[in-house]
Amino acid sequence: MEELDIVLDAKALDDDGNIEGLAVGYGDADHGNDIVVPGSVQLEGRKSIPMLLHHDRKRPVGVWTEFKDQPDGLRVKGQFSQTALARDAREDVKLGAITGLSMGFITKKHRFEGKSRHLLEVGLHEISLVTVPMHNRTRILSIKDILGGGELPTVRQFEEFLRDAGGFSKSVAAAIATKATPHLRGEPEAKAINELEQYLRALRG
Repeated sequence: MEELDIVLDAKALDDDGNIEGLAVGYGDADHGNDIVVPGSVQLEGRKSIPMLLHHDRKRPVGVWTEFKDQPDGLRVKGQFSQTALARDAREDVKLGAITGLSMGFITKKHRFEGKSRHLLEVGLHEISLVTVPMHNRTRILSIKDILGGGELPTVRQFEEFLRDAGGFSKSVAAAIATKATPHLRGEPEAKAINELEQYLRALRG
């Protein structure tokens, strides 16, 4: 089974445990150069789709029950279950630790145009909550480009990197970035770039 991710709009989470988001984006290439064609996603007669954590079938946290094809993609609505795992996942969405949706699917029909694979017909099996959506990984690459060019990232760029690559919540990422401010771009007492590279490598493990 294949996976394709997109950024989750956490504002679509309400107090009753309902969640709404764009599960599939049409027309734009993701980090793997896959492009989903409008109308290509098939539910195969299913009225509900499992809501999983990180595509782990042993970690269900709810169910998706509403699906609507729109010009920009497939919008879905779901409900978190009442398990402890589901409550934790819901809190992670609220905090910003979980920032994306990812569909698990099987490709039935496709064609290549240049380096891009156009998905013409796919069978949707599940939709997962994920920490770093594939469509949003360009921010991680931008940090590497900045360092590779001999520069330092700004505090905001570093904070975004911590959220996207490290999976930190917004508040924790902001706290770490604030502590690192003297070592980032714009500070006169900034240390050498190799020290920042070591710091970033340590955070990535």
